[in-house]
Amino acid sequence: MSSAHHGNTPAAWTAVVVALLGFVVGGVGLMLDPVSFVVFWVGVAMVVVALVIFIAMDKMGMNE
Repeated sequence: MSSAHHGNTPAAWTAVVVALLGFVVGGVGLMLDPVSFVVFWVGVAMVVVALVIFIAMDKMGMNE
């Protein structure tokens, strides 16, 4: 495994963007009045999906 592209790959960028969107969605859900736990859990699910996306893209060779 080479560290020359550490964090600068399509898999890494895609996972970070999806996870960031998940954190934003979850945060918005917590700031709503009343708190929307449905929106919060959708954000949590997006963060989990980011990990799945990263693993899938890594297996496709997009993490090199």
